[in-house]
Amino acid sequence: MSDLDPQVAARLAVQLAAPASDDPLVVRAAYEDGTAELAGTPEAVAQVEDVDGPPPMRVLSPAKPHGTIVFLHGGGWVVGSIATHDHVARMLANASGARVVLADYRLAPEHPFPAALDDAEAALRWAVETYGAPIVVAGDSAGGNLAAVLARRHRDLVDLQALIYPVTDAHLDSDTYAAFGDGRYGLSRATMAWYRDLYAPPDHGDPDVSPLCATDLAGLPPAIVQLASHDVLRAEGEAYAEALTAAGVPTHLTIYDGTVHGFVRWTRVTDVAQTAIADLGSAIRARIGR
Repeated sequence: MSDLDPQVAARLAVQLAAPASDDPLVVRAAYEDGTAELAGTPEAVAQVEDVDGPPPMRVLSPAKPHGTIVFLHGGGWVVGSIATHDHVARMLANASGARVVLADYRLAPEHPFPAALDDAEAALRWAVETYGAPIVVAGDSAGGNLAAVLARRHRDLVDLQALIYPVTDAHLDSDTYAAFGDGRYGLSRATMAWYRDLYAPPDHGDPDVSPLCATDLAGLPPAIVQLASHDVLRAEGEAYAEALTAAGVPTHLTIYDGTVHGFVRWTRVTDVAQTAIADLGSAIRARIGR
């Protein structure tokens, strides 16, 4: 892998200089507070509707939308919200031509597994009942984990899955954990273990926590997988893409060189984040667009 993209490296340096905390409330506040700097001015969409739920949802629609993307935000199942991913959802709606249902699922540790998954399923069923097919499930990081689980558990409802550096193996023992786990590239093994332990049950092999451990991947909806090169989660993302392909699931994998975990939210400060969202939107449009 090459060195980091200069814009990514500059933003990573800011992130690494910030004070660390193991208090979920403090980490959440910092994640929320940093969003404006990363997002800039959000793109305009044709319509925005907030839905009470449960879970609370925001529907962001381009003009004459075709299809629906149920998007689950990242944040280790502990942080993140509609506000932290509103800008990503807007860009994805415009790029894909589909409406985006951004779900505000419950967070750990107050609401550990399976609360987030239960809320994600409720959002999926609401989208199906409200808009009908075609349906895409999508998400980044922990949200990618939830999207992958939805695609497996509800393959009859889902037409496409779009996974951005998803968590697919809660054992945290891949080659990229060994290569990048010390924290030089942002997300460390210790931090990922902290998130996992606040959310997940002791059985890390449960396929609803570790999709890579599932044995029933055949017949799943086609997959788009986007990964960051310098990310502890890269190897498990590659392994999941390989497992899907081996099971006969059409899968398109892209690794964005010179990037780190979380880069897709960095749309104001990195060109590659804008590129990745545009790529994802184009791929979704090609599969479900008119």
